[in-house]
Amino acid sequence: MITGIAHVNLTVPPGTLDQANEFYANTLGFHRVPVPHLQRDTLAWFDITPKGQQIHIAFSNTPNDMAASRHPCFKLESPQALLECQQRVYEHFERGDAGAPKMADKPGEQSSGAQGIEYPKRFFARDFAGNRLEFSV
Repeated sequence: MITGIAHVNLTVPPGTLDQANEFYANTLGFHRVPVPHLQRDTLAWFDITPKGQQIHIAFSNTPNDMAASRHPCFKLESPQALLECQQRVYEHFERGDAGAPKMADKPGEQSSGAQGIEYPKRFFARDFAGNRLEFSV
């Protein structure tokens, strides 16, 4: 029986692990963990929960489709935590450095996702490589 998600793998262009670390560790606060020794220059792994759920970052020579809807959804503990995360992501988007998100919903404005009463409070962003990310309560 499946009991949860061990990890989600996202792809980035070759040579951009520093940007991945900037966004996933510094902006989102994920904890970087060791990868297999022979793959340390081609992968980055980040713990997102104390129970070992992870985001894995791997290289791909195929650019991410900026219109693709595939994505992980990160659940936050409260509406306040969601707003604080959205503010950090949007501030990084506005800084525009190499690891900055390519898109981020602006705090206080409507989410770029589908609308409806069925959807929880949430926002979306695209990391520096174009991976779509959802954040919700």
